[in-house]
Amino acid sequence: MERLAQVFDAIDAVNKADPNLELVEDIQVPASLLYGTRMSSMLEQFAPETDEIVQIACRAQHIKRWAIPRADFPMGKKGYYDWRQTLGRKHGEWTGEILAAHGYDQAIIDRVSAVLRKERIKADPQCQQFEDVICLVFLAHYAEDFASKHEEAKVIDILQKTWRKMSEKGHDFALKQQYPAGVQALIEKALA
Repeated sequence: MERLAQVFDAIDAVNKADPNLELVEDIQVPASLLYGTRMSSMLEQFAPETDEIVQIACRAQHIKRWAIPRADFPMGKKGYYDWRQTLGRKHGEWTGEILAAHGYDQAIIDRVSAVLRKERIKADPQCQQFEDVICLVFLAHYAEDFASKHEEAKVIDILQKTWRKMSEKGHDFALKQQYPAGVQALIEKALA
């Protein structure tokens, strides 16, 4: 576990450089650092028995994300997809460098990278667990802000897409969570 803690510290050290800040309890926190800790926390609640591969992927999911801005890609679905694919590859590369520096073998590095790229989500239990955590973090921490910036129809569409990405275990867990009233109402509409 000590090596895993060192890897988390290394990922967090990279993410502390994120110039994008979020206000949490009156403190400005680098967005990627906050996201990584939220992912780890949600994973611990959702699947505390999970393996190191998923733990590392969750912590590193937004590693150095600010270095590849969405604005560098064309608007529209294809541009968004290309951006997400590029992020997945780079997150795998950057995390792989950290893992190699901490003595992880190539097989582990390759698996973490595959999970970060979300390869074969529905066929790979580690990728599905990772996707569940991403969706749960969105619902718990980002859906309310997203809803405040978009029309209700778009929010419902995104919530429905989020739901389709999740496993039954993810659905069960999500339905037991407490959300702000507005988010709860939108989730109920999305699932109706």
